[in-house]
Formats: sequence, C-alpha cells, structure tokens
Amino acid sequence: MTGERAGQDELTRQRREAAMRELTAQRDAYRKKEGISKGRRGLLIVNTGNGKGKTTAALGLMMRAHGRGLRVKMFQFLKHDTAKFGEHRTLDALELPYQGLGDGWTWRSKDLENSAALAAHGWEQARAAIQGGEYDLIVLDEFTYPLKYGWVAWPQVEEVLRGRHPDLHVVITGRDAIPELVALADTVSEINPVKHAYERGIGGQQGIEY
Repeated sequence: MTGERAGQDELTRQRREAAMRELTAQRDAYRKKEGISKGRRGLLIVNTGNGKGKTTAALGLMMRAHGRGLRVKMFQFLKHDTAKFGEHRTLDALELPYQGLGDGWTWRSKDLENSAALAAHGWEQARAAIQGGEYDLIVLDEFTYPLKYGWVAWPQVEEVLRGRHPDLHVVITGRDAIPELVALADTVSEINPVKHAYERGIGGQQGIEY
C-alpha cells in the first residue's frame, strides 16, 4: 500500500509540474482578442449532443440570468404541463415561469399525431413570447426534436429567431440539432457521453435525472 501511495504521489507531482509549465506558457502568451464587442447582444445558444446535461446547462443559464435581473422563461416541448420534477420545484420557489407543452417522451407516446400537434401549438406560444418583448432570455427545451421530426417548419422558426429583439437571448436544447439551426446559432455546445451510470444498471436518481 505504501508503494502504491508513493506512486500516486509521484504521478500527482508530475501532473503538477507539467500543468504549471503549461499554465505559465498560456499566461505569458495570452493576448486579449481585438474587436470584441461590448454591451448587451442577444445570443442564440444551442445545447445538443447525446450526453447528459443539456437541459441542466440551460437551467444554469436561467439561474445566472435571473441573478443579473434578466426576465426569463422556459418552454418545455416534451414534458407535460403537470410535470413536477426537481427543476420545476426550484423554478416555483424562485417564481420563475415555465410551461410544459408536450405529452411526455416521444418513445412513450400513444398518439404521435397528437404529439406533433402539441409541438406545433407549443411553438406558437413560444413564438408569441419571443416576439412579445416581455423576456430577456427564453429557453426552448427539447425543441430540437420538433424541428428534426418536421413537426415545426424550420423556415418559420428561422424567421422568428432572426427577427427577434437584438437583446433577447434564446437557448435551444436537445439531441440532433438540425444543421440549419447549428449554422444560425452564435454558440453551440455538443455534449457527448463518455460513460453513464445507466450503462451499469443504475437507474435514474431523484435530484440528478429528475
């Protein structure tokens, strides 16, 4: 055990030395990029990929924006309007508005035509909010799916996103973001899985997955 501990200590020392050399070089080479704009500008942000954390990251942005006094709202295109997961309880406690627009996960849907109709109706509500001027940040959670499935027409969405108030931030989450959305977005994060507890037979955890 002593030899193993000594080996770990040596590995830590090597990592530290390598990191300090790299960090010193980065610090000495750092130059602030020229031409960076100042002031408020509304961003289109997309969180996509097959990994866990896309909605979680969007909720984090909502918390940050709220802390800065921005008016925020989340539209959830898969979760139904009676869902009360952990995030909903927190949003309720903070008195932050959200709206469930769907009928649950698509692979559990008993009526996909109804799911499509709900998504189209939900988009009309989200569109009204985007154009209404009441909010500073709007999250369209799991909205990549209605776009991917053709339940909502991309040209209509593009027109609304391009025509929104220049200070309005919009965050879109979900897997398989269509190329047109990726091309239009200002910031795109692709969250890819390395490993997941579910693969080892560990079910979803309250407070982590829901």
